[in-house]
Amino acid sequence: MSDNRLSPVLDPHALAKELSGKLLIDGALVPAASGKAFPIHNPATGERIGEAAEGDAADVDKAVQSATKAQKAWAKVAPRERGKLIGDCARLLQDHIEELARLIALESGKAIRTESRVEAGVFADVFQFYSGLGSEIKGETVPFKPGMLTLTQREPIGVVGAIIPWNVPLLLMALKVAPALVAGNTIVVKSAEETPFTVLRAAQIMNQILPPGIFNLISGDGPTCGAPLVSHKDVRKVTFTGSVETGKIIARTAAEKLIPVTLELGGKSPMIVMGDADLDKAVDGAVVGMRFTRQGQSCTAASRIFVQDAIHDEFVKRLKGKVDAMTMGDPLDEATDIGCIISQQQFDKVRSYIKIGEQSAGVTTLRCSAMPSDGKLSRGLFVQPVIFTGVSNDNRVAREEIFGPVTCIIRFTDYEEAIQQANDTEYGLSATIWTKDLKLAMDATQRLEAGVVQVNQNLVVQANMSYGGIKSSGLGKEASLESMLEHFTQKKTIIINLG
Repeated sequence: MSDNRLSPVLDPHALAKELSGKLLIDGALVPAASGKAFPIHNPATGERIGEAAEGDAADVDKAVQSATKAQKAWAKVAPRERGKLIGDCARLLQDHIEELARLIALESGKAIRTESRVEAGVFADVFQFYSGLGSEIKGETVPFKPGMLTLTQREPIGVVGAIIPWNVPLLLMALKVAPALVAGNTIVVKSAEETPFTVLRAAQIMNQILPPGIFNLISGDGPTCGAPLVSHKDVRKVTFTGSVETGKIIARTAAEKLIPVTLELGGKSPMIVMGDADLDKAVDGAVVGMRFTRQGQSCTAASRIFVQDAIHDEFVKRLKGKVDAMTMGDPLDEATDIGCIISQQQFDKVRSYIKIGEQSAGVTTLRCSAMPSDGKLSRGLFVQPVIFTGVSNDNRVAREEIFGPVTCIIRFTDYEEAIQQANDTEYGLSATIWTKDLKLAMDATQRLEAGVVQVNQNLVVQANMSYGGIKSSGLGKEASLESMLEHFTQKKTIIINLG
């Protein structure tokens, strides 16, 4: 690699200032056409750390034009060569893991040790995974008719518009960018308003290797930046992660253009703990599954935990003890387990749901851990994790996605009751079953209505684990070879008359 490559910057405040007011279009950092920007704050302290460029339709058009021009040449690059360049990006990103981890901890409020550093590492790993899949973009030969050679081939779709959320922006960007690029598409990513800097830095790092225009990144709000991206005439595919409501708006716009969409939306994931389960493993699984170290800000959070009568009280006791032992504090402090909520809007939403639970008849509220004692965090958006017990499955806190550190323990008597209640939701992203009974576990994997079902574990999303929901949780899959082939290529049939 050449000596003029970007060096890691370990001061996230300095990096945020350096990236302020910038978009990445056609391989270069540029200001928004309007010159406007909006403030970005550290949610742990309330301090202003920089300003994100306020992109609009003019910036979207410039980025899409750049991607359109670049795509023609990119599609002609051999798939394995495209993969090699993506692999070079992955190796370069490995050198910047600590830098990206510190920056995402600053702007998102996620603890660096338990969350941000892990995400930065998985981000690089996703690109490494997809880099080796270029040779898998295969067609088939079809025995159509004697004297005719009939075959299919997979081709790139064109320019992809990607809209990413704030909770795990690096990972969820990688799941869109990596397969799109290896498949021969170019991409324009719109970052989340709350977390623009880390993904912008990642794109800047990758643009040292990728040809200009292949990977563009813009920032702005949904109506003035996201909507023009989805509706742009030259965007031929949209991939989105976010709320169900926004996903429906995007799907309607895409339908008007007759272009494909991939949607990864909300969840209210059930965790069923049978009486024979290994209690220690199940409790640890609940801690991981609820994503407490991410403040519960996860679509797959185990926010409905169904526990059989025989072990209910002990399970609750052990779970509270585990969460009580976790430390809330400065996201950049290595001693911190749990950071803070991303924004004032989300903070207010989470607290409103906690109030609903507290005021519900028969519900017991268990507040866990302890608020930070550091005075500099007094303005931070910290919320103690909450475990509700005595909750019915029709309570709003058990039905609606809170996206915060709040879980409901729902007592059940028999297995059939648990399955029925677990499926009684508009969502269908993920689910888990905890039991030593293999026959029962296999039955549950067939009957639980979710895109991802796990037994005696609660793994987070990672490369080579096909991920995506059903029902209101979305359309399509991510993180797998399948997602690249089915969602980022289109199939052409070729018939050659040999007579």
